Amino acid sequence: MYVYILLEFQSDVQRYMAVRLLSYLGLFYQDLIQTRQLAPNGLLPPVLPMVLYNGRVRWAAPTEIAGLMEDGPIALGVYRPQLRYLLIDESAYADADLAAQRNLAAALFRLERSRGPTQVQEVLVALADWLRAPEQRDLRQAFLIWLKQAFLKARLPGIELPELHDLEEMQAMLAERVVEWTEQWKQDGLQQGLQQGLQQGLQQGLQQGLQAERRLLLRQAYRRFGAPIAEQRTPLLAQIQQPEQFEELGELLLDCPDGAVWLARLGEAVGMLDRL
Repeated sequence: MYVYILLEFQSDVQRYMAVRLLSYLGLFYQDLIQTRQLAPNGLLPPVLPMVLYNGRVRWAAPTEIAGLMEDGPIALGVYRPQLRYLLIDESAYADADLAAQRNLAAALFRLERSRGPTQVQEVLVALADWLRAPEQRDLRQAFLIWLKQAFLKARLPGIELPELHDLEEMQAMLAERVVEWTEQWKQDGLQQGLQQGLQQGLQQGLQQGLQAERRLLLRQAYRRFGAPIAEQRTPLLAQIQQPEQFEELGELLLDCPDGAVWLARLGEAVGMLDRL
């Protein structure tokens, strides 16, 4: 008897993952039927649906399709589709717990969550020991390919990697260049922090500028039409998020003969801006 594993990799939370896996399972069974890959008794094989999730926030989607369906009449309960998938959420495991396990999945999780070359080297030492047997050659090679083509290339963009043929060579190469790559990691983190700080500063400056424009327009409305007119439009002006819109509304303030007309024209102008 064969047990099939239906494996889905995810880096972000998908609320309707159970529905997607149900579709995959149906298509898989249809293919087995059409290609006649069935047991001698004609029955379908068991399948384990599994989701491997490596996002930073915890997985919050239902792991059963029933959690995505409304309750119907009791008589329909027996006809509701059923599917539950096995969730492996990397963020649910503490690094200390992973490090204590002699487990390839735990090693993979530690690599993906590593924050520097030293931690990567520690995992490689363990992998080289665990995968030393000749019959594990293919698995050892698979880890090496993933490390070179996916993991290190994403962590160290622009750095040329030498030709490597085994995990021991990867481990030795990391030991030689750990200082250089640690500085690269730090510089990447610093650059990312500077970019985030710049974006936050620009956004904060924009908001401060909008507040100043908003206060100026309200003072002008107060001076020309009085406090009741200005106070009526304070919530409406809070919706405006573009500086050039205040210029148009300031000109409108000067053109209107009285406060009632300005209130009506202001409502029309902001309503038009909302529809754009």
